[in-house]
Amino acid sequence: MDLQLNGKTALVTGATAGIGLEIARTLATEGARVVITGRDRAKLDSAIAGIKAAGGSEITGILADAASAEGAAIIAQAEPSVDILVNNLGIYESKAFGDITDADWSHLFDVNVMSGVRLSRTYLPGMLERNWGRIIFISSESGLAIPEDMIHYATSKTAQLSISRGLAQLTRGTNVTVNSVLPGPTRSDGIETFLRSQASDPSAPIKQIEAEFFATARAASILQRMVEAEEVANLVAYLASPRSSATNGAALRAEGGLVNTIA
Repeated sequence: MDLQLNGKTALVTGATAGIGLEIARTLATEGARVVITGRDRAKLDSAIAGIKAAGGSEITGILADAASAEGAAIIAQAEPSVDILVNNLGIYESKAFGDITDADWSHLFDVNVMSGVRLSRTYLPGMLERNWGRIIFISSESGLAIPEDMIHYATSKTAQLSISRGLAQLTRGTNVTVNSVLPGPTRSDGIETFLRSQASDPSAPIKQIEAEFFATARAASILQRMVEAEEVANLVAYLASPRSSATNGAALRAEGGLVNTIA
């Protein structure tokens, strides 16, 4: 299927690794002009080279911290107008509720929530003026199924769902859409460290640790495995395309059936 992304400009935050990198690669190989952000020049250059090697010809990077107001300003100056904004930047950690400090709460919200708020505030007006645009928040199943050891992270992801739905309501009667995607636990560079921190035997083979994680910590999962980043990216690419025109204000799940509801 042609996703009709030729000629569209997409900005993907936090795209030097993991889900963000795969989203950027997928959009670029589908024909979009893609701009990625990152804080590390070497990682940014490596991501750009990898996307070009995969067939994405129009790919550039902005060295900036999208989690800060200063970084958002740098991004806006470098790329004043985009057709597609993917608010992917995010961090997570496992921490007992009583140990989560005010600074931890603030940091999670700056990265996971305010990064998307600032850039949406920057780009939504232009999308409405041109009568076309896509804003996509990469949330998480944790925004609905709250892990006891990640309450601050989960709260930030629930906040993204509220922001996404609220912004969608501002697009009434236009060809601009705002949606969120909820991945489940997704295979990435840092996930092995996280899984080993949760395991009864951190030295066990990673496949055994992954199986234990889904049998205990994520027993509700139907998939019973890690989601692959490209599985999330495929859904994001559809939402970014003109073909998704009737999908607005939605929270779409790519979490392997972990959330045990039908709504």
